[in-house]
Amino acid sequence: MLNRIIIMGRLARDPELRRTQTGTPVASFRLAVDRDFKDRSTGEKATDWIDVVAWRQTAEFVSRYFTKGRMAVVEGRLQMRDWTDKDGNKRTSAEVVADNVYFGDSKRDGEGGGYDRGYSDRGYPGSFSQVPPSAPSGYGAAPADGDQFAELSDDDGELPF
Repeated sequence: MLNRIIIMGRLARDPELRRTQTGTPVASFRLAVDRDFKDRSTGEKATDWIDVVAWRQTAEFVSRYFTKGRMAVVEGRLQMRDWTDKDGNKRTSAEVVADNVYFGDSKRDGEGGGYDRGYSDRGYPGSFSQVPPSAPSGYGAAPADGDQFAELSDDDGELPF
């Protein structure tokens, strides 16, 4: 069986970070994802509003570095959840459970901070826990204040291509 989804869109509002009773961080946010095609009658692209939930380090990363309007790429799985509303009606909701979250825009485009990479709980693509052997000194090193993300210290502002 395969349940894999990748979506890219803008945050509809700032992420909401909560903690479970055991202290596990969980962040909820909604992405506005434009469809690839235009409606024949209006000539406009429709937008899908997709609920996303991220857990643990990914939740903390999202709540710290993403804000309303920021472009995000989410990789994860689709989950259906059954629940009962306040009137006693049975409801079903679809949400994406994020495994990896990446920046979909540049730091300059994203108004106020951010980095050019994402975060993965698994320690591969997008994770700062693995620094390539060919990386310049200081690459991915955590600053003294305990923040696990750091600016590149030897950035000369020129693109490598």
